[in-house]
Amino acid sequence: MKLTAYCAAFALFCCISAQAAVDTGQMEQSLSLRDNWMNLTRDVLVEPKWAAEGHQFHYKLSVEGGFLFFRDSVESAKPEPAFDHQLLSKALSQASGQSFSALQLPFDSFSYSQDGQQIQFYYDSKSWQCQLDGKLCKTLERKGQPKAFGVVRDLRIKADNPERSSPDGAYQAQTLGHNLLIKAKDGSIKYQSQDGTAEQFYDAQSIQWAPDSSALLVMKVKPGTARMVNRVLSSPEDQLEPKTLSQLYPKPGDAVDIDQPVLVQLNSGKAQLINNQLFSQPYTLDKVQWLADSSSFTFRYTERGHQLVRIIAVDAKTAQPRALLTERSDSFIDQWGAFYQQLQWADNDFVWLSERDGWAHLYRYDKNGQLKNQITKGNWRVREVLHLDEEKQQLWFAASGMDSQQDPYFTHYYRINFDGSGLTALTTANATHQVSFSADRQYYIDLYSRVDLPNVAELRRSSDGSLVRILAKADISRLTKAGFKAPQPFVAKGRDGSTDIWGLIVRPQHFKPDQSYPVIENIYAGPHDSFVPKSFWPFGFHSGGDKVIGMQALADLGFVVVQIDGMGTKNRSKAFHDVAWKNLADSGFPDRVLWHKAAAKQFPWYNIASGVGIYGASAGGQSTVAALLFQPDFYTVGVAYAGCYDNRMDKISWNEQWMGYPVGPHYAASSVTEHAKLLQGKLLIINGEQDSNVDPASTMQLVNALIKADKDFDLLLVPGGEHAVGRSIGPIRYVQRRQFDFFLRHLKQQQTPNWNKAQ
Repeated sequence: MKLTAYCAAFALFCCISAQAAVDTGQMEQSLSLRDNWMNLTRDVLVEPKWAAEGHQFHYKLSVEGGFLFFRDSVESAKPEPAFDHQLLSKALSQASGQSFSALQLPFDSFSYSQDGQQIQFYYDSKSWQCQLDGKLCKTLERKGQPKAFGVVRDLRIKADNPERSSPDGAYQAQTLGHNLLIKAKDGSIKYQSQDGTAEQFYDAQSIQWAPDSSALLVMKVKPGTARMVNRVLSSPEDQLEPKTLSQLYPKPGDAVDIDQPVLVQLNSGKAQLINNQLFSQPYTLDKVQWLADSSSFTFRYTERGHQLVRIIAVDAKTAQPRALLTERSDSFIDQWGAFYQQLQWADNDFVWLSERDGWAHLYRYDKNGQLKNQITKGNWRVREVLHLDEEKQQLWFAASGMDSQQDPYFTHYYRINFDGSGLTALTTANATHQVSFSADRQYYIDLYSRVDLPNVAELRRSSDGSLVRILAKADISRLTKAGFKAPQPFVAKGRDGSTDIWGLIVRPQHFKPDQSYPVIENIYAGPHDSFVPKSFWPFGFHSGGDKVIGMQALADLGFVVVQIDGMGTKNRSKAFHDVAWKNLADSGFPDRVLWHKAAAKQFPWYNIASGVGIYGASAGGQSTVAALLFQPDFYTVGVAYAGCYDNRMDKISWNEQWMGYPVGPHYAASSVTEHAKLLQGKLLIINGEQDSNVDPASTMQLVNALIKADKDFDLLLVPGGEHAVGRSIGPIRYVQRRQFDFFLRHLKQQQTPNWNKAQ
């Protein structure tokens, strides 16, 4: 009897062990999925771009073996290669030290030079220019003195300081040392300041002449905190010994540059400091510009803390400032989605975007700051303003949520009159749209898709939206034959019981509805945007939320992988967004948990009984750890990439926008480092040694806190790795395998191979 029981137990153990083993071939298929599938599409058109003049345009198109760039025009309807891809690939390979084929160039869009003999594009975090004859490719250096995260000038780099001519050519202005110098055409000195110092200097790059040459304005700058983040490059390619790299990196609470406008009137030869009572606590002064009649200049003032913004006008004769508009918020004013534009023809009116009625809408004000009318209104939001046509008194914009029968995140395009009349839809298809207009706006290209609808590109007339012709309609028949299935949108109610929360479900290729699958959430809850994919192209690399192909590769190992936009993310109502205010630890978890439970109730194969896995990067890395700490009964296994684990350690611009100023106890409350002792689940931390986006010391401080709390965890540091290491830059394959292996072992409880032996 005992022998029988022993044999039965042994047989059960062998059966479980056999089922649990992960074959290296399975892992290889997942790791190679992007490469194997990416070139199976045909006629997928992306990134259409119009010429600066006329009706010519160019775009990238998927073809046999990869991608080619084509150019075309409204009139010709005869696409031809945009350049010699073979010549360009050779030149770029030689210049970059990387190998590129003609069908695999590493950029999606480019611009022609004025003479059409070069193209410019962005690759490997640099701007490039290549001659079309293939003789030269080179990187382009950015001129001038940069501002770290837009608020502190990097004084290690010289300002761009040429002589700046007045519009009438009578005067030249530039800085000399720390002072402002204005010379007449004959070389005589018209004005020279004497009060400039290293602690209060005149900024050469801020000089702006009045259109009639009667005056100029310049910023006198009190420098902010020159906080330097020093990183050790442990394994440089050109030497054995490590190097130390320094980056100007202001953090929340640091002093920012204080810009003091100075008006110099040429007739009197006097300079006047503008009274700063209306802008005494600046985070930034920007959008500085003269009115066309030179009567005044205006600028936008964002107060420290992002709860007050003003438009200030300064009289050019009296130097007196006045507030044309004051916007306040009990939470934040979202400057990541702000819009303000002065109108030069329409009596010096201006257009302003505000969320004062609970949605992002456009308002028109007169030159005295009196509201003329609300241009757009309704329970939907303006996403982008493309153009203001002052002659026709029309505005062209993108919006989402206007059609209650469609996904509220789908972007559509519209035209409307300045007075709010004549709202005209330029796109109607039930999809998300990307529209680009010809220089004269007579034509536009409408590129639309959904996760289950591959790209369609149409050329249309702006006057009535009529179709000129279809430029491309994607063919994914080969991709579908290979096993691709579109993700499944899923909607459930959020924490308030009424708001729809939208997400996607990705199932394994060989999904069997009678089986049970553990669930992994791909999280990115950054308040600056929404992140669940709405368009088709599934092959992008993992950045702000893993792309569909990454989720599919993970799902194929026996998981269901999902992505959700919970409350606190952008592109819905102001109230939806405000959930993030001073509480980034929330990360929409109350909505996410309810969404998961709703999915589990509807789908028998959706297994959350033993806990949910989670992974994410940057803000998603922070949220991943927060899930394990603050929702330990629900999220049990996490992989966190490059997280900003304590918002006091991260860049000033992103964190003060959502967490506010001054830095207070709420920063510590959202810090996962401060709460490391709460860890119960399994955690893998991945970080690049040279992360220039999030101070890598933030990761090591979390590691230190976990050690002090006597917690077990896994850590992968990549020498030389940047912020996107393992996601969109190498070693992608290695890091992805480590993530996949971690979930297999700890969420599926599966035995994985000894990768040091498995070949």
